[in-house]
Amino acid sequence: MNEVTVLLVDDEPNLRRVLGAVLEADGYRIISADCGRDALKKAKAEQHLDLVITDYLMPDLNGLQVLDGIRKLHPTVKSLVVSGHGTVRSAVEAMRLGAFDYITKPFDVDQVKATVKRALKSETPSPTISAAFAVSRGSKSATIAQTDAMLLAHKSGLLGDSPVTRHLAENLVRASKSNRATVLLLGESGTGKEVAAKLVHEASPRSAGPFVAVSCAALPDSLLESELFGHEKSAFTGAQQAKPGRFELAHGGTLFLDEIGDIPPLTQVKLLRALQEREICRIGGTKTVKVDVRLVAATNRDLWQAVQDGTFRLDLYYRLHVVPVHLPALRERGADVMLLANAFLERIAAENGRSFVGGFTTDAEDALNKHSFPGNIRELQNFIEYAVVMASPDATAIAADFFPPYMTTSRGQSVTTKSGMAA
Repeated sequence: MNEVTVLLVDDEPNLRRVLGAVLEADGYRIISADCGRDALKKAKAEQHLDLVITDYLMPDLNGLQVLDGIRKLHPTVKSLVVSGHGTVRSAVEAMRLGAFDYITKPFDVDQVKATVKRALKSETPSPTISAAFAVSRGSKSATIAQTDAMLLAHKSGLLGDSPVTRHLAENLVRASKSNRATVLLLGESGTGKEVAAKLVHEASPRSAGPFVAVSCAALPDSLLESELFGHEKSAFTGAQQAKPGRFELAHGGTLFLDEIGDIPPLTQVKLLRALQEREICRIGGTKTVKVDVRLVAATNRDLWQAVQDGTFRLDLYYRLHVVPVHLPALRERGADVMLLANAFLERIAAENGRSFVGGFTTDAEDALNKHSFPGNIRELQNFIEYAVVMASPDATAIAADFFPPYMTTSRGQSVTTKSGMAA
């Protein structure tokens, strides 16, 4: 296996020394440069570079100028931009120029190590400057919009690089631009609806306001109404003091109602009024309270069928179904399976005091790619946690033998119970 060469560019000697030593301990060959011009000189002397880690703000050239020059010498090099002066604009600019990620100082060394590993494993070639900008005005706008969307998605926890995921990120960012229009997230259980809701919030004009989440299925009917709208003192047995509801707590921001298809009929009526009038009344109260809330709702149920069955109000359905966004199942996201698996492995292994420098063995990757994942991202995360716990003490990589037995069947299909849930 060829030695991996990393060019580390920063005008801070201590950072170069510490980060260089950490990466050398992981087996990388490190070349250090104390400024942009020194980086270009050393890059020119190298026959091959695998990765550039560059500071953004330096005395002579900034990090983006360094990337520009180095890519002309090494078109396929991967890159990370590190800065103590991070702004959304400079982060987006770095991503446009092909940087795999943008990390702000101060940073956690383990975070950088994990990001380096992901960048080197990425199969997506980093575009040259000419490829990024030598486009027509229309396609340039599309490229910039997609890059902005993926940057926001990454920061919100929506990981993935497949065309399906890119399309989802673009749709969520478009949906976020309205200040009040309700977004309805549709899709199977475990597809990451709360992460998607957070992305809508972070990309919206309300990002400085609160993000408040409620799982409608997790609360009994008797408590859900109080949780949403609040109550006054002595409104019911046990109400020893007044309490604001989630609508009030989300004022100026975003309220996320998960599993909205499970709310009872009476609460549906009150929710409809809150959306129509932009005001609520606490249980036991007589005064209305104005609320400025953007609602994001989610369900894995067929709400239209629920309307036909008489369990969900038609008028509420139309109030919710303003900007519907479908979240794809994990089996539809191709290479995202391994990207997510590696991200889960890094985090869960660290939480359990383990290290798997070899990542996944070939048979483990094959098992993951063949599995249908009816439980979607949540199921994948559970598989990785199971594998980390069950891995032999001396294991340096996750093998298929460490997965739950039903995962490694010949067709990669889950064993299901009579209820239809994954076993």
